[in-house]
Amino acid sequence: MTDLDIAKTVTLKPISEIAKKFGVDTEDIEMYGKYKAKLPLKYIDKENASKSHLILVSAISPTPAGEGKTTMSIGLSEGLNRLGKKTTVVLREPSLGPVFGIKGGATGGGYSQVLPMEDINLHFTGDFSAIEKAHNLLSAIIDNNIQSKTNSLQLDPRTISWKRVVDLNDRALRRVIVGLGGTTSGIPRETGFDITAASEIMAILCLAQNITDLKTRLGNIFIGYTFNKTPIYAKDLKAEGAMAALLKDAIKPNLVQTIEGNPAIIHGGPFANIAQGTNSVIATLMGMSHSEYTVTEAGFGFDLGAEKFFDIKCQSAGLTPKAVVLTTTIRALKYHGGAELNSLTTENLEALKKGLPNLEKHLENITKFKVPAIIAINKFSSDTNAEIDIIKEFATSKGVKIALADIWAKGGEGALNLAKQVIEVVKSNTSDFRPLYHWKSPVKDKIETIAKEIYGAEHVDYTKKAKANLRKIADLGLDALPVCIAKTQKSLSDNPKLLGRPKDFIITVREIEIASGAGFLIPITGDIMRMPGLPAHPASEHIDINDEGEITGLF
Repeated sequence: MTDLDIAKTVTLKPISEIAKKFGVDTEDIEMYGKYKAKLPLKYIDKENASKSHLILVSAISPTPAGEGKTTMSIGLSEGLNRLGKKTTVVLREPSLGPVFGIKGGATGGGYSQVLPMEDINLHFTGDFSAIEKAHNLLSAIIDNNIQSKTNSLQLDPRTISWKRVVDLNDRALRRVIVGLGGTTSGIPRETGFDITAASEIMAILCLAQNITDLKTRLGNIFIGYTFNKTPIYAKDLKAEGAMAALLKDAIKPNLVQTIEGNPAIIHGGPFANIAQGTNSVIATLMGMSHSEYTVTEAGFGFDLGAEKFFDIKCQSAGLTPKAVVLTTTIRALKYHGGAELNSLTTENLEALKKGLPNLEKHLENITKFKVPAIIAINKFSSDTNAEIDIIKEFATSKGVKIALADIWAKGGEGALNLAKQVIEVVKSNTSDFRPLYHWKSPVKDKIETIAKEIYGAEHVDYTKKAKANLRKIADLGLDALPVCIAKTQKSLSDNPKLLGRPKDFIITVREIEIASGAGFLIPITGDIMRMPGLPAHPASEHIDINDEGEITGLF
């Protein structure tokens, strides 16, 4: 059975019933049909949130298909609820690009899903659309100001890096020329499109804690310079009020349900290799306000999403996680041990052993943040007992807790052992969370700390452009912002071909972008794609709808 087939066997509960179970007055929710609702921000209680146990689900370096962090997060939350611990899972929203592209949806899988999966994967409550419109409104205002003769800030078009966004994979839009058609159609200039998940507006929405904070961050977006070298921000264009108005509903987190009828919050979806890669601060605080345990996830491997979760999100919002569940798959370990992608379902003990250093490095990285780790083996039907035993023996040798989680096939029942171990870790009170660096440290120190401590690099090189960017950042007084390094998810290094646990490599920072609205700097390493393309046979070829409105082909 496919994920969609399994989802269709479930009788969904009315969202009002889920809201009541979560602890919210049903009169206060804003319903989007029978099974989705927006939660008002007044239900965030930071005092209650401080008592909730925050559990982060991360992963080892993934295969191209991903290792199931979302599925693991959902399954763990189901297991904790089965053990009598009121738990909410808090996740990111799927982007339409991957849904129609190569990866498919992002609502979990098998019997560890959030529902209604069709709605969540297709438009949902319109948050991405609102973010897209707010982003493109600023783009329109910028080009209008360049064109204007009476309301011009004398923006130098050559210094403007702000693009447009659309929530689809469309490689033809990566680089475009706008303003063609004569003097009434604008000033011609080169720009392009990013996918909506890579928008700074997405990052801002996911770090803002209220409307006032949202407007401040929107106003702080760096646009470029005037011809006289004066820096211009969105607030100089008086854009932040209108942009925030477009986001008035998008800032509210979305309440849905798990396949076992427990509350789930889904909100925001920034990329993890260009932004912070985790759901909104508001959604996390909402979950923590009404739950004994709150399970959340961060994109890609621990070196990307989790590092940013700890160093950016947790520092920004004052969050203190109690444990990290490190999602591990036998197929990924074999991949990092040199096995070919098309052979990962075949038993290969030698490749598995060679891939263990990747797991070892991620465990070492977790300890740098003083948070206890639990290895969770996401079980696939092709896994053999001999392969599972190798990972268990490795965990025992390292003194790390480990649990086999058969969550796709069994849902919460398959996560009971993992849930018990999470509870044991929380009760042990051994978490002493500390970020890796202080925001006020010099920018190069922050970059090099991450590159050497987390990635394992020997040295960091800076191109001429990156060095110029460092001077620009200093001139703008933005040195104290944290760094959100853009790097491939396929390797611990900036070279996607270096699998396993590479050593003695050099990280090259090509340039450093400014996301002053979001409140971080983006050092770019390697070739980072902000507008993916579709594969030769995209997932959209299999998606269809019949006269009764039933959707098929989503996975």
